[in-house]
Amino acid sequence: MPEGPELHLASLFVNTICEGVLFSGPVKKSDVSKSPEVVFACEAYRISAASRGKEVKLTLTPIKSDDKKAKEAQQPVDIVFRFGMSGFFRFTAEDELPKHAHLCFYSKEKPSKVLSYVDARRFGSWQPHGTWQPDRGPCIMFEYESFRENVVSHLSERAFDRPICEVLLNQKYFNGIGNYLRAEILYRSNIPPFVPARTVLEGLESEDPCEDEKPSKNDILNQKAATTARKITMKDERADLLRLCHTVPLEVVRLGGKGYDPEKADYSAFEAWLQCYYVDGMKSIRDHNGRTMWFKGDPGPMAPKDSKSPKAKKRMKKDEEHDYTSKKKGASTQSESTGKTKTVKKEVKVAKGKKDEPQKEATPPRTAKSLKVNMPQREHKSPASRRATTEPAEGSRRRSGRLPRQNVK
Repeated sequence: MPEGPELHLASLFVNTICEGVLFSGPVKKSDVSKSPEVVFACEAYRISAASRGKEVKLTLTPIKSDDKKAKEAQQPVDIVFRFGMSGFFRFTAEDELPKHAHLCFYSKEKPSKVLSYVDARRFGSWQPHGTWQPDRGPCIMFEYESFRENVVSHLSERAFDRPICEVLLNQKYFNGIGNYLRAEILYRSNIPPFVPARTVLEGLESEDPCEDEKPSKNDILNQKAATTARKITMKDERADLLRLCHTVPLEVVRLGGKGYDPEKADYSAFEAWLQCYYVDGMKSIRDHNGRTMWFKGDPGPMAPKDSKSPKAKKRMKKDEEHDYTSKKKGASTQSESTGKTKTVKKEVKVAKGKKDEPQKEATPPRTAKSLKVNMPQREHKSPASRRATTEPAEGSRRRSGRLPRQNVK
């Protein structure tokens, strides 16, 4: 699932690819999408993007026109996106529109190009004339002071009675953190995932003592800012979980320097960056919400009882959802065919084994004569008396409605 860094990379992608591009005409929605229509049509407009936690806002800004009839359409329109499990943006030629493109913005040039929102699973959504969701807290990356203050000032809330690994997914306080980020943050801080969140966070100050050393939004991609962030000692980071909630996502943003393009991106740098999530040697169990938690060592006292570790997958889910290169497809096709071949061979062996086994003689049906049971002679009774003696008590009938079988004496 895309998290704060991926949403920010998506906004950078839109701003880079749409710089100097004029869009025109209506915004088109696919027939299968359940999200609302975007009622917007303009002869010429520009698109810009911004991110906040797990949300991205596209702003459609019309180019000023002297046409009096078009005055009503000259107001900018904001569309707020939430990516769900697999959402992202693409910029392609019109005849190369992705299969799962659900909202499309067409450029004014000929042949036209399209900025599209792609979502294969359709868990994502958008809201025309939308605003940032009020229930979401400040962004962990670019509203660090507000984020920190929001957490520290609400530690008395019942939400912090839960394990720290589950509280980290609460977007009311940790807007932008998802499954892989929580694993990496807790691993680096040496904190067991299933300890009370309040115990971990109490004692932290609303102001970061190393605030002057953190990079700002304008220079997070600057090498000097990255060097400054690395100067923070490991001891200080482990002692302050809120600092890691801010610095670890920024590390992922810096990995995306090649640009955000899910179909051509090379995730080898991201895989090398991971220290805990889907890494060999780490443990994993499902939390109380059914989400897989990756960790090392003891899970903590609040771990779910009888929780089983989910089966490990051959490839990270992130790769499966976003990397569709021909090389990967070929590898998966080859592995699938190999798996099918092995299955066929196994079935052949089983069939041969069954053929070689000696067939057992059929057992004749058991009858009263074969059992040699002396059946008692029935007394001649009236139909009413027979019903009274043979009808079972209420509640003893089987679900099928048939009478229970009488015991043979």
